Amino acid sequence: MAAAGSAGPEPMPSYAQLVQRGWGSALAAARGCADCGWGLARRGLAEHAHLAPPELLLLALGALGWTVLRSAATSRLFRPLAKRCRLQPRDAAKMPESAWKFLFYLGAWSYSTYLLFGTDYPFFHDPPSVFYDWKTGMAVPRDIAVAYLLQGSFYGHSIYATLYLDAWRKDSVVMLVHHVVTLVLIVSSYAFRYHKVGILVLFLHDISDVQLEFTKLNVYFKSRGGAHHRLHALAADLGCLSFCLSWFWFRLYWFPLKVLYATSYCSLRSVPDIPFYFFFNALLLLLTLMNLYWFLYIVAFAAKVLTGQVRELKDVREYDTAEAPSPKPRKAEKPLRNGLVKDKRF
Repeated sequence: MAAAGSAGPEPMPSYAQLVQRGWGSALAAARGCADCGWGLARRGLAEHAHLAPPELLLLALGALGWTVLRSAATSRLFRPLAKRCRLQPRDAAKMPESAWKFLFYLGAWSYSTYLLFGTDYPFFHDPPSVFYDWKTGMAVPRDIAVAYLLQGSFYGHSIYATLYLDAWRKDSVVMLVHHVVTLVLIVSSYAFRYHKVGILVLFLHDISDVQLEFTKLNVYFKSRGGAHHRLHALAADLGCLSFCLSWFWFRLYWFPLKVLYATSYCSLRSVPDIPFYFFFNALLLLLTLMNLYWFLYIVAFAAKVLTGQVRELKDVREYDTAEAPSPKPRKAEKPLRNGLVKDKRF
């Protein structure tokens, strides 16, 4: 299908329209697929996937580069800063992880925001346009390719980091699954040239990580030097509130109604035989379910605040079971914790 007509962008649907049209399109696609199976999948890979070995090598080198850079930043910047600010030992152990993630996600989200609002790309205001003029092997704009390289290599690094560098938490297994799903989505959407919708997914997810790590850093710094710092405490409270609101708005409102509607319904209108329709929509649906899983943690935290079970914001993950970064889980030692949770994202 050609680009949108003079009527302008299609209005964002309701949840009911998403379910009705998306489910109807999926059922129609399933009934119309006479030769679905491994044979069709192999042919689809051969005909539509375009990913050169040098690109995979660059992705792997980027993941290694992020790991080396994190190690250097932790030893030369974050740990000396924690020592200089006289953070409590438990907070000093966790601060480097949050500082690293905060800096990356702030830069990544800022760049995706620039792509969506500082250029001529219409993807945010007109999500169905991500499939207009789609062609097999179409060129990926350099600015979007840069975003894909940075994000893909970072998630490759994040899989290693979750296992060996980050503090192990009760939801770390889900986090590991999330990183794998995200990396698969990034690599495969690039190979099949679904990069336009990929940028939209990254934008809608990264903002929550920025707010989460910002809140955690202020939690760690509010008790530094043996004194209580009201400014950091206020920033942590505001960050907590902003995180809760943005999680719902970006990941559970905009994400399904902009991204899932475009991929499950609009994609078939633009490209009736679009390759790997079920594969990508299944992964995006899995991502939605993980977002909902973590949102339940947020709701549980809010309930504890309203019932008086949590009186002070001391940490931003209720089920954080590690006293220091460790790849192996340990039994909780019953400190006061509360319930913001780690995302994440495509």
